[in-house]
Amino acid sequence: MKPQPRFTLAATTLDAPNAHELAQFYQSLLGWPMQKEEPGWVEIAPPDGSAGLSFQTEPLFTRPQWPSTRSEQQMMMHLDIEVNDLSSAVDHALALGATVADFQPQAGVRVLCDPVGHPFCLFARTGPSA
Repeated sequence: MKPQPRFTLAATTLDAPNAHELAQFYQSLLGWPMQKEEPGWVEIAPPDGSAGLSFQTEPLFTRPQWPSTRSEQQMMMHLDIEVNDLSSAVDHALALGATVADFQPQAGVRVLCDPVGHPFCLFARTGPSA
């Protein structure tokens, strides 16, 4: 019997009208260094070597709608980002070009959209594991 192959998530890739511009937003938001940059493609990752984010230029990119509706481009995924101070993290993201989503489904979590419309959630961990 063959051994199961090893799988390691290396990155999550976000499409954008301009990969470089969106990568700069997330690089500033997360403080991660750039790992690779070429035409239409950028990779950033945390210094510890864990999974990062990649950005791909998609000329036919359509801004997703949050919350989803049947008549608009639906989001396919979102990022959950833990922060140590929710209020200051929201302010920082807004200063970089994010917007606060109109619909906020949970207390203690803020849904924002990056400059091209991908939703992402900021939250501060609370409780015993905080």
